Amino acid sequence: MKGMTSETATAAAAPALPLTLEGASVLHQMMRFRRAAWRALSANSRAEILAEAAAVLSRMETHADGRESAFYSLLGHKGDLLMLHFRRNFEELNQAELELARLRLGDYLEPATSYLSVVELGLYESSAKVYAGLAAAGLEPNSEGWKTGIEEVLARQRAAMAPRLWPRIPESKYLCFYPMDRRRGESVNWYREPMADRQRMMAEHGLVGRRYAGEVRQIISGSIGFDDWEWGVDLFAEDPLVFKRLIYEMRFDQVSALYALFGSFYVGLRVPAADLGGLLNF
Repeated sequence: MKGMTSETATAAAAPALPLTLEGASVLHQMMRFRRAAWRALSANSRAEILAEAAAVLSRMETHADGRESAFYSLLGHKGDLLMLHFRRNFEELNQAELELARLRLGDYLEPATSYLSVVELGLYESSAKVYAGLAAAGLEPNSEGWKTGIEEVLARQRAAMAPRLWPRIPESKYLCFYPMDRRRGESVNWYREPMADRQRMMAEHGLVGRRYAGEVRQIISGSIGFDDWEWGVDLFAEDPLVFKRLIYEMRFDQVSALYALFGSFYVGLRVPAADLGGLLNF
C-alpha cells in the first residue's frame, strides 16, 4: 500500500479478534420438579431416593482439581432447580449429566433448559501489544512464526491466570445467571468496530464491575459455537440487590448501552446437597 512501510502494513493486517484464554468447562442445568408424582410416593420411597441423591450430589459438590458442582433453588416460573457444574472438559460434563440422570431422583426432574460454555478471559489490552510486537519482528499474520509467538504468550498467560481459568464455585447465598450477545444489527455492529475501540469500551465496562468487587463475584464463560448466545455470566453474592445495582449501572456504559443484548435471567438460592430433602419435601 502506497505510503506505508512493510512494518505498518503488517500491523494493519493484524487480526481484529482479541486473544482469549479458556479454562473450566461449564454446564448449567435448569430443572422442573415433578412434584405431583413425587407426592404420590410413599415416605419410605422418598427417603430412599433422597439418601441416594444426597450421597452422589454431596460428592459432586466437593471441589476436586477444578471439578465441582453446586445446586440452587430457582425463584420464579422458569424452573425449580439449577445445577451448576465446573469440569475439566466436555467429556467430564457429559459424565456429570449422565450421573445425575441415572439417579432415581432424575425420574422426577424434567429439563427446562440448559447452557453450555467454557470459562473465558478476553485479552484485549495484551492482544494489541502482542500483535504489534510480532509485526515489529517482521512476522506475517498467521504465519508459522506468528502462530508460535502467539502460543508462547498464551502459555505464559494461562500459567499466570490459572486461578481465574479454573475457579472455585463461590459459596455465596445467591446466584444470578444470564446469557448475552454483542449486537450485530443494522445501525451498530460490535464485530465491525476496530479492536482499539472495543478495547477502550471494554476497559470502561470493566471499571464498573471492579467497583462491586467486594460485593459480587463474576465468572464469564464463552459459548460461541456451543450454545444459542455468545457468553454466559454468573454473578454470586450474599445480597441479591447487588445484581440489580451492578447490571443497572452497566446499562449506562457504552459497550452495554449500544451493543449488549441479554437473554433470560435466572436467580437462585444455594442449597447444599445434604439439605435437598428439605427443599423437595414440603
